[in-house]
Amino acid sequence: MIYCVEDDDSIRELMVYTLRVSGFEAYGCQNSEIFWNKMRDEKPELVVLDIMLPGEDGISILKTLRTSPLTEDIPVIMATAKGSEYDTVVGLDSGADDYLAKPFGMMEMVSRIKAVLRRSNPKRKTGQVQCGRIVIDEGRHTVTVNGKLISLTLKEYELLKLFAENVGQVFTREVLLASVWGADFVGETRTVDVHVGTLRTKLDECGEMIKTVRGVGYKLEG
Repeated sequence: MIYCVEDDDSIRELMVYTLRVSGFEAYGCQNSEIFWNKMRDEKPELVVLDIMLPGEDGISILKTLRTSPLTEDIPVIMATAKGSEYDTVVGLDSGADDYLAKPFGMMEMVSRIKAVLRRSNPKRKTGQVQCGRIVIDEGRHTVTVNGKLISLTLKEYELLKLFAENVGQVFTREVLLASVWGADFVGETRTVDVHVGTLRTKLDECGEMIKTVRGVGYKLEG
Protein backbone atom coordinates (compact mmCIF):
# COMPACT_ATOMS: atom_id res chain seq x y z
CA MET A 1 0.00 0.00 0.00
CA ILE A 2 1.21 3.49 -0.92
CA TYR A 3 -0.27 6.60 0.69
CA CYS A 4 -0.38 9.80 -1.35
CA VAL A 5 -0.72 12.79 0.97
CA GLU A 6 -1.74 15.73 -1.24
CA ASP A 7 -4.39 18.42 -0.64
CA ASP A 8 -5.03 19.17 -4.34
CA ASP A 9 -7.90 16.85 -5.30
CA SER A 10 -7.07 16.54 -9.00
CA ILE A 11 -3.38 15.83 -8.42
CA ARG A 12 -4.10 13.34 -5.63
CA GLU A 13 -6.67 11.43 -7.70
CA LEU A 14 -4.30 11.25 -10.67
CA MET A 15 -1.48 9.96 -8.46
CA VAL A 16 -3.67 7.23 -6.98
CA TYR A 17 -5.07 6.25 -10.38
CA THR A 18 -1.59 6.04 -11.95
CA LEU A 19 -0.25 3.89 -9.12
CA ARG A 20 -3.19 1.50 -9.31
CA VAL A 21 -2.88 0.94 -13.06
CA SER A 22 0.85 0.40 -12.46
CA GLY A 23 0.09 -2.53 -10.16
CA PHE A 24 0.29 -0.83 -6.75
CA GLU A 25 -2.33 -0.50 -4.06
CA ALA A 26 -2.74 3.20 -3.30
CA TYR A 27 -4.83 5.50 -1.13
CA GLY A 28 -5.11 9.29 -1.21
CA CYS A 29 -5.09 11.47 1.91
CA GLN A 30 -5.97 15.15 1.61
CA ASN A 31 -4.60 16.16 5.02
CA SER A 32 -2.66 14.91 8.03
CA GLU A 33 -5.77 13.91 9.98
CA ILE A 34 -6.88 11.45 7.30
CA PHE A 35 -3.30 10.20 6.93
CA TRP A 36 -2.84 9.44 10.63
CA ASN A 37 -6.23 7.72 10.76
CA LYS A 38 -5.18 5.47 7.85
CA MET A 39 -1.85 4.79 9.55
CA ARG A 40 -3.75 3.27 12.47
CA ASP A 41 -5.46 0.88 10.05
CA GLU A 42 -2.53 -0.16 7.86
CA LYS A 43 1.18 0.56 7.69
CA PRO A 44 2.11 1.47 4.09
CA GLU A 45 5.09 0.34 2.04
CA LEU A 46 5.82 3.95 1.11
CA VAL A 47 4.43 7.49 1.49
CA VAL A 48 4.45 10.25 -1.12
CA LEU A 49 4.17 13.35 1.03
CA ASP A 50 3.49 16.92 -0.05
CA ILE A 51 5.30 19.54 2.03
CA MET A 52 2.59 22.19 1.75
CA LEU A 53 -0.52 20.85 3.49
CA PRO A 54 -3.35 22.51 5.42
CA GLY A 55 -2.88 22.13 9.17
CA GLU A 56 0.11 19.92 9.95
CA ASP A 57 2.60 20.22 7.09
CA GLY A 58 4.66 17.52 5.43
CA ILE A 59 7.89 18.20 7.31
CA SER A 60 6.10 17.82 10.64
CA ILE A 61 4.52 14.54 9.50
CA LEU A 62 7.91 13.26 8.31
CA LYS A 63 9.62 14.10 11.61
CA THR A 64 6.88 12.30 13.55
CA LEU A 65 7.27 9.22 11.34
CA ARG A 66 11.02 9.18 11.88
CA THR A 67 10.82 9.47 15.68
CA SER A 68 8.59 6.40 16.16
CA PRO A 69 10.12 2.90 16.07
CA LEU A 70 6.90 1.66 14.45
CA THR A 71 7.18 3.99 11.45
CA GLU A 72 10.83 5.07 11.24
CA ASP A 73 11.59 2.59 8.44
CA ILE A 74 8.73 3.61 6.12
CA PRO A 75 10.20 5.09 2.90
CA VAL A 76 9.04 8.67 2.24
CA ILE A 77 9.22 10.69 -0.99
CA MET A 78 8.65 14.41 -0.47
CA ALA A 79 6.84 16.54 -3.04
CA THR A 80 8.37 20.02 -3.04
CA ALA A 81 7.70 23.25 -4.92
CA LYS A 82 9.72 23.58 -8.12
CA GLY A 83 12.94 25.49 -7.51
CA SER A 84 12.58 25.39 -3.71
CA GLU A 85 16.02 24.20 -2.72
CA TYR A 86 15.31 25.03 0.92
CA ASP A 87 12.29 22.68 1.10
CA THR A 88 14.25 19.94 -0.62
CA VAL A 89 17.20 20.23 1.76
CA VAL A 90 14.97 20.35 4.85
CA GLY A 91 13.04 17.31 3.66
CA LEU A 92 16.16 15.24 3.00
CA ASP A 93 17.75 16.38 6.26
CA SER A 94 14.59 15.33 8.10
CA GLY A 95 14.83 11.79 6.76
CA ALA A 96 13.12 11.77 3.36
CA ASP A 97 14.35 9.03 1.01
CA ASP A 98 13.83 11.05 -2.17
CA TYR A 99 11.95 14.06 -3.49
CA LEU A 100 9.79 15.11 -6.45
CA ALA A 101 9.78 18.72 -7.65
CA LYS A 102 6.33 19.98 -8.64
CA PRO A 103 4.97 19.80 -11.24
CA PHE A 104 6.17 16.24 -11.81
CA GLY A 105 5.13 13.63 -14.36
CA MET A 106 3.22 10.57 -13.20
CA MET A 107 5.68 8.16 -14.84
CA GLU A 108 8.55 9.94 -13.08
CA MET A 109 6.68 9.41 -9.80
CA VAL A 110 6.25 5.69 -10.49
CA SER A 111 9.91 5.36 -11.43
CA ARG A 112 11.06 7.12 -8.24
CA ILE A 113 8.77 4.95 -6.12
CA LYS A 114 10.09 1.74 -7.67
CA ALA A 115 13.68 2.89 -7.15
CA VAL A 116 13.10 3.75 -3.47
CA LEU A 117 11.28 0.45 -2.85
CA ARG A 118 14.16 -1.47 -4.43
CA ARG A 119 16.63 0.24 -2.11
CA SER A 120 14.52 -0.22 1.00
CA ASN A 121 13.14 -3.74 0.47
CA PRO A 122 15.45 -6.28 2.16
CA LYS A 123 14.20 -9.07 -0.10
CA ARG A 124 15.64 -7.32 -3.12
CA LYS A 125 19.04 -6.42 -1.68
CA THR A 126 20.41 -9.74 -2.94
CA GLY A 127 19.14 -8.98 -6.43
CA GLN A 128 16.88 -12.03 -6.26
CA VAL A 129 13.15 -12.53 -5.93
CA GLN A 130 12.09 -16.01 -4.86
CA CYS A 131 8.68 -17.65 -4.69
CA GLY A 132 8.75 -21.32 -3.81
CA ARG A 133 10.96 -23.11 -6.33
CA ILE A 134 10.99 -20.11 -8.68
CA VAL A 135 14.03 -17.84 -8.39
CA ILE A 136 14.33 -14.60 -10.37
CA ASP A 137 17.83 -13.12 -10.55
CA GLU A 138 17.36 -9.44 -11.41
CA GLY A 139 21.06 -8.81 -11.93
CA ARG A 140 21.46 -11.61 -14.46
CA HIS A 141 17.88 -11.26 -15.75
CA THR A 142 17.38 -15.02 -15.42
CA VAL A 143 14.71 -17.36 -14.04
CA THR A 144 15.31 -20.82 -12.60
CA VAL A 145 12.82 -23.47 -11.50
CA ASN A 146 14.24 -26.20 -9.24
CA GLY A 147 17.68 -24.89 -10.23
CA LYS A 148 16.97 -25.34 -13.95
CA LEU A 149 17.33 -22.27 -16.18
CA ILE A 150 14.10 -21.28 -17.94
CA SER A 151 14.10 -19.30 -21.19
CA LEU A 152 11.48 -16.51 -21.11
CA THR A 153 10.65 -13.64 -23.43
CA LEU A 154 10.97 -10.11 -22.03
CA LYS A 155 7.21 -9.78 -21.44
CA GLU A 156 6.97 -13.23 -19.83
CA TYR A 157 9.87 -12.28 -17.54
CA GLU A 158 8.25 -8.96 -16.58
CA LEU A 159 4.90 -10.65 -15.94
CA LEU A 160 6.48 -13.27 -13.69
CA LYS A 161 8.54 -10.65 -11.84
CA LEU A 162 5.41 -8.56 -11.20
CA PHE A 163 3.57 -11.60 -9.85
CA ALA A 164 6.51 -12.74 -7.70
CA GLU A 165 6.97 -9.31 -6.13
CA ASN A 166 3.27 -9.22 -5.22
CA VAL A 167 2.43 -12.78 -4.15
CA GLY A 168 -1.28 -13.21 -3.48
CA GLN A 169 -2.29 -9.91 -5.10
CA VAL A 170 -4.92 -10.21 -7.82
CA PHE A 171 -4.19 -8.28 -11.01
CA THR A 172 -6.84 -7.49 -13.59
CA ARG A 173 -5.92 -7.97 -17.23
CA GLU A 174 -6.13 -4.20 -17.72
CA VAL A 175 -3.64 -3.54 -14.92
CA LEU A 176 -1.27 -6.20 -16.28
CA LEU A 177 -1.45 -4.62 -19.73
CA ALA A 178 -0.68 -1.16 -18.34
CA SER A 179 2.12 -2.40 -16.06
CA VAL A 180 3.95 -4.69 -18.48
CA TRP A 181 3.07 -3.35 -21.93
CA GLY A 182 2.62 0.31 -20.92
CA ALA A 183 -0.39 2.57 -20.41
CA ASP A 184 -0.32 3.63 -24.08
CA PHE A 185 -0.35 0.05 -25.44
CA VAL A 186 -3.06 -0.47 -28.04
CA GLY A 187 -4.23 -4.06 -27.92
CA GLU A 188 -6.64 -6.54 -26.40
CA THR A 189 -6.57 -8.13 -22.96
CA ARG A 190 -6.30 -11.44 -24.81
CA THR A 191 -2.59 -10.58 -25.09
CA VAL A 192 -2.29 -11.12 -21.34
CA ASP A 193 -4.08 -14.50 -21.49
CA VAL A 194 -1.73 -15.74 -24.23
CA HIS A 195 1.40 -14.70 -22.32
CA VAL A 196 0.15 -16.18 -19.03
CA GLY A 197 -0.55 -19.44 -20.88
CA THR A 198 2.96 -19.69 -22.34
CA LEU A 199 4.47 -18.67 -19.00
CA ARG A 200 2.60 -21.46 -17.20
CA THR A 201 3.85 -23.99 -19.76
CA LYS A 202 7.49 -22.90 -19.43
CA LEU A 203 7.34 -22.99 -15.61
CA ASP A 204 6.33 -26.66 -15.83
CA GLU A 205 4.83 -27.86 -12.51
CA CYS A 206 5.31 -24.40 -10.98
CA GLY A 207 2.99 -23.01 -13.63
CA GLU A 208 0.11 -24.12 -11.40
CA MET A 209 1.12 -21.37 -8.97
CA ILE A 210 -0.35 -18.79 -11.37
CA LYS A 211 -4.04 -18.89 -10.56
CA THR A 212 -6.92 -17.59 -12.63
CA VAL A 213 -9.38 -15.52 -10.59
CA ARG A 214 -12.61 -15.97 -12.50
CA GLY A 215 -14.07 -12.73 -13.79
CA VAL A 216 -11.10 -10.68 -12.49
CA GLY A 217 -7.63 -11.72 -13.65
CA TYR A 218 -4.59 -13.56 -12.27
CA LYS A 219 -2.48 -13.95 -9.16
CA LEU A 220 0.58 -15.93 -8.03
CA GLU A 221 0.26 -18.14 -4.97
CA GLY A 222 3.37 -18.97 -2.97
